[in-house]
Amino acid sequence: MNNTNTIHRADTSIIKAMSVLWWRDMKRYLQDKGRIVASLAMPLMYLVVLGSGLSPVFKGGDTSYISFLFPGIIAMTVLFTGVFFGFSIIWDREFGFLKAVLVAPIPRWAIAIGKSISGATIATIQGIIVLLLSPLIGLHLSIEQAVIMFILIILIAFAMSSIGVMIAARMRSMEGFQMIMSFLLMPMFFLSGAMFPVDNAPLWLKIASAFDPLTYGVSALRNVSLGASHFSLSINILSILVFSVFMISVAVYAFNKTD
Repeated sequence: MNNTNTIHRADTSIIKAMSVLWWRDMKRYLQDKGRIVASLAMPLMYLVVLGSGLSPVFKGGDTSYISFLFPGIIAMTVLFTGVFFGFSIIWDREFGFLKAVLVAPIPRWAIAIGKSISGATIATIQGIIVLLLSPLIGLHLSIEQAVIMFILIILIAFAMSSIGVMIAARMRSMEGFQMIMSFLLMPMFFLSGAMFPVDNAPLWLKIASAFDPLTYGVSALRNVSLGASHFSLSINILSILVFSVFMISVAVYAFNKTD
């Protein structure tokens, strides 16, 4: 009985610690109204400028280029928001908060998962805000489609935030983190097929795209919203889940090695 009570108290303290980390990050996010508005500037720019500019040369049957681009813009929003959440970890390290968390009597895997959930929540909110713009571009989703896309956004957000947590766990400066992000994010976005059909791409580009985890997120969102994509929905979801498990495992390992 004593062992059972001890395990129960330990589980409760872990959940409480993860909840505190999550709520702290959410308060910081919700209090920064400028950040919320500014994070929508790039998606809107891509939709309005790029979508309108390339529509005349896009050949997608009855699908307009803006509608084709829209799932990719949602994935881009989730990608940038989720991965850049790693900045908050480096910020916490700079000001000593992370040190206090690391020496707390909770396992470090709980810290890694808690921060990944925080980043995924914020990225999901940003993705949902962009999703709500779908009627403005003439893309009318059913309730079933909207619910499935909401679930997909959560899965993609967790995978992308795990990348940011994993990298930030080993970084010591914001400059270094930003440099790595500049070499990582844009290739992931451009290779994902967010801006062009992967089916019509050269062979080398198809191979590179297949190794990009965001490809499966874009393909899944496009499959639900437009009814067609490069991979089937089941393959897309399975690939995202496998990548999420792998990345959170690496993030936990990185946190265990953090001084």
